[in-house]
Amino acid sequence: MKRILEIVWIVLVILTVFAYLLGYLKLIDTALVGALLFTTFVKGALVSDYFMGLKNVSTKYRLIPIIWLTVVIALIGVAYYL
Repeated sequence: MKRILEIVWIVLVILTVFAYLLGYLKLIDTALVGALLFTTFVKGALVSDYFMGLKNVSTKYRLIPIIWLTVVIALIGVAYYL
């Protein structure tokens, strides 16, 4: 289990560095905003599954943070594209 958490942590760091570099280099355009929102969703799902301990619980408890995250990211995406 510890090895899986280390891999998940490395993935989270890589996705965060990717988002940081896009912002730092000012490479943000409309298509990349969608990619950033997707990476944010993936990061949130990984955190809720592995670091909040929801990986091995009932599906209804895993869906609560996923649905919340989907709604928030969708609203951010709509606000950006408007």
